[in-house]
This record gives sequence, C-alpha cells and structure tokens, in this order.
Amino acid sequence: MSETGIVGQSIPRVDSLAKVTGTAEFPGDLSMPGMIHMKVLFAGRPHARIRGINTERALACPGVVAVLTGDDVPVNSYGISENDQPVLCNRVVRFEGDRVALILGEDERIAEQGRRLVEVEYEDLPVIETAEYALAEGSILVHDEKQSNLLDSFRVRKGDVEIGFALADVIVEGTYDIGGQEHAYMQPDAGLAYIDDEGVLVVKTGGQWAHDDRRQIARSLGLPEARVRVFYPYIGGAFGGREDVSVQILLALAALKTGRPVKLVWSRHETTIGHHKRHPMTIRSRWGAMHDGRIVAQETDILADAGAYASTSAYVVNSTVLACSGPYEVPNVKIDARAVYTNNPPSGAFRGFGIPQGVLMAELQTARLAEKLGMDPVDVRMRNFLKPESVTHLMSEMPAGLRAKETLEAAALSAGWRNDQGGWARPEIRAASEPGIKRGVGIAAGWKNVGYTFGYPENATTVIELHGGAEIERAVVRLAAAEVGQGIHTAVVQMASQALNVPLDRIEVIYTDTARTPSAGSVSASRMVYMAGNALLVTAKAALEAWRDEQRPVIVERTFEPPATEPMDPQTGRANGVFAFAYLAQAVEIEVDTSTGQIHVARIVSAHDVGKAVNPRIVEGQIQGGAIQALGWATSEDFIVQKGIVATPTFSTYLIPTVLDVPPAFECIVLEDALPSGPWGATGVGEMSFLAIAPAVIDALHDATGVWCTQVPLTPERVLAALGEAAEANASLTGHR
Repeated sequence: MSETGIVGQSIPRVDSLAKVTGTAEFPGDLSMPGMIHMKVLFAGRPHARIRGINTERALACPGVVAVLTGDDVPVNSYGISENDQPVLCNRVVRFEGDRVALILGEDERIAEQGRRLVEVEYEDLPVIETAEYALAEGSILVHDEKQSNLLDSFRVRKGDVEIGFALADVIVEGTYDIGGQEHAYMQPDAGLAYIDDEGVLVVKTGGQWAHDDRRQIARSLGLPEARVRVFYPYIGGAFGGREDVSVQILLALAALKTGRPVKLVWSRHETTIGHHKRHPMTIRSRWGAMHDGRIVAQETDILADAGAYASTSAYVVNSTVLACSGPYEVPNVKIDARAVYTNNPPSGAFRGFGIPQGVLMAELQTARLAEKLGMDPVDVRMRNFLKPESVTHLMSEMPAGLRAKETLEAAALSAGWRNDQGGWARPEIRAASEPGIKRGVGIAAGWKNVGYTFGYPENATTVIELHGGAEIERAVVRLAAAEVGQGIHTAVVQMASQALNVPLDRIEVIYTDTARTPSAGSVSASRMVYMAGNALLVTAKAALEAWRDEQRPVIVERTFEPPATEPMDPQTGRANGVFAFAYLAQAVEIEVDTSTGQIHVARIVSAHDVGKAVNPRIVEGQIQGGAIQALGWATSEDFIVQKGIVATPTFSTYLIPTVLDVPPAFECIVLEDALPSGPWGATGVGEMSFLAIAPAVIDALHDATGVWCTQVPLTPERVLAALGEAAEANASLTGHR
C-alpha cells in the first residue's frame, strides 16, 4: 500500500506550502476576541536588591487592566533542572533580563505606557562579571542562599598523566577563550494564553518540549498538570534557545489572574536579554604525544560561565567533558570542569550542547601536536582514532556505529588532501592575486552523542490509531515532536508511512499538544529521529498485529526506551554515558586579508555519517544551516556583555551571517552506514554540522598565516591583533623591528 522505500526519499516538506504562502501561524500571529496585551518590566540592571515596587501610577493609567508582581505568583520559582529562578523578582535581581512586573493593557500602547509608570526602588549590588571573579576569594554570592558561586563540577582521572607526559616526545599547551552565542531565531519569543470553556489554562507558544513546559507552568501556578494545556503552533527556530521557558509562565499567570486571553510579543532586544545563551568557556589544556603521533596524555581545565541561573549548565558542561578528548584514544587523562554562577545572562542549551567547545579545543590541540611533530593533521587523527575495541577517556566501551575514520577520509579527499604512499598531505592552495590576501585550508573532526546522556531518563511515547474496514483507510499518529525548522514533521510522516505500509495521504499526525499527545521528550540532543522512529516502529508493530486480529478501530500506545546510560563516577569520571554517537569531519578553504583581519570562507566540505537519511534533502539543509550558524560563531557573532549588560542586543550590533556570507562552494557528503539500533539505521544530524567548523577555520587561518588564534569568534580586530603580535615576536627573534 505504501510507496516503496518512502524512508530515504526527498519528499517535499509537509509544512512547506503553509510557510511559503504565509498561511502558517506563528506565536506572534495569534489573536483572540477580547484579548489584552502584556508588557514585561525587565530589571535592566545585573545585580540589585529590590527595596520596593510601586504600581499605583500604572494602575491609574486608563486602559491598564492589571499589574502583576512576584506577590501574585503562587510558587515564585522555576527552572528546567533546578528551581532557582523567580518568575517575577520581588527580592533580588541577578541579571539584566530578570522579570520584575507584568503590565496588562487593552492594547500594546497602553501596556507600554503602564510599564513606564511602574516604579521600582533598587539598591545596586556588586556585579560578578566573570567566572574567574566569581570563584575568587571574597567574591559575593550570586545566590546568597548557596554556599558558593560554584554551580557544579566534574572530574576525570584515567591512567596517570604524569607518566604520560614523561613518555611524550612533544607537549603542546593552549588556552582557548570561547565566546557565547545568541540563538537569533527568526520569531522572537511570543505567545497567547487563555482559559478554555472547560476551565483549562491553554498556552500557545514556541518551545522544544511541550510537556516539560506544562510541568513548569503547573508547578509555578500551583495547578495540577491536567488543568494546563500547552500547544505549539509554527515555531520559527529554536537551536536550543527554547528549551528553557521564557514567556510561557508569564502568559499563563496573566490569563489565570485576569480571566482574559493574553498576548505577548517580545521585541528583538527583549528576546536577546530575556533568554539563555551558549556557554562562554575558558579551556586550558596540555597534550602530549610520541614522535610517531600517538597521543599519550591530556590534562584539561574547563571553566564555564553559567550566568545567573542553573538552566542546563550542569548537563552542558558534562557534555563538554564528554567531547574534550575528541574521538581519540588517550590512555592518560585528567580533566577538571566547573560551571559557575555570574551576573551575566543565563547560559543553557545551544546547538551542540557543550560539545562544540570541547571539539574546538580537542581539534586544535591535535592540529598543534601535528605541527610540532612535523606531521599532517589528518595522519595524526587517523593514528589516534578510537577503534571498536577501544576504551574512551571515560573508561567506557565504544557503542556500535564507529565511523570517525570514514568521515574524515571523505572530507579530506574532497577538500584536496592527498593520500600518497600511506601518508596524508595538505592540499597546495594557489596564492591570491591581490596583495595582502592569503589563502589556507583547514580540517577538523568531531563526534557527538545521539540522545540524552549520563543517566538522564530517555524515552518516547507514541499513539497510533488505525481506521477502516478491509484495509487501513486512515492512520492517526500522536507524537509530541516540536517542529523548529529541522523537518521532523516530514520525517515522522515518512517513517509512519513505511512502518505501517500505508500511503502518505492516509497518514494524519497530531503533534505538540499536551492534551492530545503523550510526551516524546525534547527536540534536542539530535535525538528525535532516532527516538520517534523507534517509537513508531514498536507502536506500528503492535497496531498492525491488532489490525490482523480484526480489531476496528485500533488504538495502541507504546513507549520506546533506548539502552540505559549512567552518570559519571564523581571521583574518576567513569561512565557508560552514551548509547550512540554520530561522527563528522569538516574542511574549509579561506581567504584572509592581512591588512584588515577579515576572513572570507570560500568553501566548506561537510562529511557526516547519518546512518540513514530519512529525507536526504532535509538532511542536506540541516548540514548547510548548522555549518553556516557555526561560521557565525567562529567569525562574526561576538556576544558582548559589559558589567552584566548586553552590549550587542540587536542585529545591527550582533552580526549573524547573511546569504552573502554563505561560501560559493559547499559540499555535503552524506554517508549511510546503518546504526544497528537506529530506525532504518538512522542516527541524527541536527547538531553535528555545527561542531568542527570553528576549529577548521582556525586551522585554515594558521595554514594561511602561520598564526594560531585561540579566541572565538575570530573578529577582524582579533585576527589583526594576532597577526601583529606574531610579526612583532618574529621581529624580536630576528633582531629587527
């Protein structure tokens, strides 16, 4: 009945028509009769004690319906992992984007006027600007109820690093200052909330896990979860930035208190200060290798700025630890990692979830070892890649599906590397014709977990209904997978069609609505194709068995659980923390203007093993989008916070790549070696194309100029300064200035 092999075909996206015709409703498009509008009064300062809030003038403003403060919140705290953030601050504000009051008006203009009339008396407190300062002796506490500003820490002890370094013929040390990043999704945070005819509080907004949004809303409002319904319309991008709630509880609170529908749309500035960012990190590392290229020791210290609240910082830094030895077999490892509270915007999930920072350090340390050894960096990587029988730096066995060598080989060959007489050689790049322009090529590899890690509960539940008589005339699939641009809704339709052997036009899917779908977890961790696909397979099998037993209609619910993982041992770091990895390698060719420091990326090669491409065109789109987003992080997206205040809150100051920054040459290499546990062999690709771009660009810059830059992003000013420092150091060595 089904199209043969629909999994693997590039069918059009199921949401394409609505999006290109403009009929798709995003959160900012929603409206209802009788609704009121909300504005949020943000703290506007990074650290202060609230001495008083006066709402009288705002309430006297004609058209202002209500002003809500922390006293109006039944349970005034929330958080995705730890309930350490007030819904509305009434005692202390800890970052610029803390919310202090909600102003509700008959229209936006009135709500804005009322916001200006709320008076807050603050007593400013010292600002904790950096993670280093937060840990310094005598530093005040960001959370005075805690004993220190240390949010969490991790350690790994494998082998004996002192013996490892004693054996090493070469040692390289590096300090990597890695900047934060703004998600810059197209639809700012927005939504609509109301109470329906049955007394259920309905919140329509954008997010990545509707059921967890519901949990947090219900908790903060003191309601049973059955009285809260979360529904996602078209979302408009996420990249991890919608894992934490932003406007959800605010909308729900306002609708509950007023009894009227409430709409809120944040400006770009409000969205930028109001939600979490990628973690800024400082990573110091020392690696040692033998003369033949074997890496024998690694010592690494990771310091992450968690910002004002916990968010997912502990899990993110745990992931950085997971990534920071690369897909390489290192016998002696010592890692210490810390996440620290500051008065900066909270740090949380962002595409890659801590893996990009670890990959950047590991790949640059590997490249610098290769330089010191006089070897090609591809050779050094090939020499050290993990093998199926290897033990990782966390002392765990390798999950099935190891494809590190194959992806690197594919990327290197496509980028022009030569593999002659058993050794690899970097391609020769022709010199630029313009004066001051230098060209270079760089390469890096990477790996990332598929699914949650380190013991976090992992499952996905699906309901399938089959309707018809002699044959299945309609199949209804209930699966709470948020579509944030990645194409999951199309992939689900394809997988359901093939699993049920039912044509596409007979498949109806009900997605992210907590009243109508069971939880499938978050669209994060590159997990949803793997988890949803496996859930569909087990549910479809049970549904078809019931259909053959003459049940009409069939309604079946099943939950898929992957192999269990375990947390790291607090003393050694030992853990079977991952049930599957995905592998990648990326190469770039760049031009750098040595007179301005400007980098232009002329070519990207991105090779990925995806197990099975459910929809090849969508897979290529994910690879291209992730790589360009990574290019922004690597070169232009300088998220600047000065004394706790965001200095780059708009797209005129925070520079994301545009179509003019997309390299004219972009090659996607999609390898398909079926993962045994994956649905139809599929793994995941959503985050992987981000991971190795930045270290590849830095490697290419070194190839062009001989200079290693270790601060991300590589803004023209930083590149120019590094070139100048190198020239000055060289002149000093040669006795000339």
